[in-house]
Amino acid sequence: MSPASRQPVAVGLRIDVDTLRGTQRGVPGLLEVLRRHRVSGSFYFSVGPDNMGRNLWRLLKPAFLWKMLRSNAASLYGWDILLRGTFWPGPVIARRAGGEIAAAAAAGHEIGFHAWDHYRWQTRVERFSPAQLRDSMERGIAALQALTGQRVGTSAVAGWRATEAALLAKQAVGFDYNSDCRGHGPFIPVVDGRELALQLPVTLPTYDEVIGTAGVDDASYNAHILGAIKPGALNVYTIHAEVEGVARVELFDDLLTTAAQRGIVFQPLRQLVAGIDRAALPRCGIALRPLPGREGWITWQGPAL
Repeated sequence: MSPASRQPVAVGLRIDVDTLRGTQRGVPGLLEVLRRHRVSGSFYFSVGPDNMGRNLWRLLKPAFLWKMLRSNAASLYGWDILLRGTFWPGPVIARRAGGEIAAAAAAGHEIGFHAWDHYRWQTRVERFSPAQLRDSMERGIAALQALTGQRVGTSAVAGWRATEAALLAKQAVGFDYNSDCRGHGPFIPVVDGRELALQLPVTLPTYDEVIGTAGVDDASYNAHILGAIKPGALNVYTIHAEVEGVARVELFDDLLTTAAQRGIVFQPLRQLVAGIDRAALPRCGIALRPLPGREGWITWQGPAL
């Protein structure tokens, strides 16, 4: 973006909080950085048992092993995350870190539901029954609402893994809008002929997807992300409390500084949704396919119907 043509560019800031460590350590760090930059975002919390250490079994899969090596996962996430829930039951995040979740709401950030059990959703969602899908959402929503005193009107599934059955369960729960997939623009998903709640897909890559690939390192990462933001298009960026709130908090701080200098304005997803004419949105299906930098399938915005 040249200085002569610089116009404010809105970017939705989605903050995924997957683990106990991310909630206890990453959320306070992010709240401080966001406060200093006068930026608000959308925090999506996992609130049930933290069993993320069980992902170690996925090291048997080459794509996941390469991601762990490429991102130097042990130093990035910490051994407490990498072992959580392997040799002992995972702690319930809402019970152990309720104060941090409430603090995010008190600071004025949008609060959304991410997962009850992040690991279980990400690895087994396609095998969940309709009752299991709805139960996991209702338990998580109840925990979040009890902590924040607010209605939870948005959700973003763990690992960008949303089946058609999951979208139908979300519709029954009653979210206003969701951010479950990757894509290029807001759309109304259609499943079995039914039009469901608006989807606001993520359009930009995450740290763990691109770091260590195509010459992208910490020195060039922010330029890579800012260069991918497109004026006049939907821009939604996801960070993780475990990464940008702890090990890479200074990198995120620098990103916000440079973004402001370029006229890039980060804001909660609800602000992007507020300006959308839903009647004019395309109606699309969803597609399950891989994404470079991630192991297995994720959910994508399909073509217009």
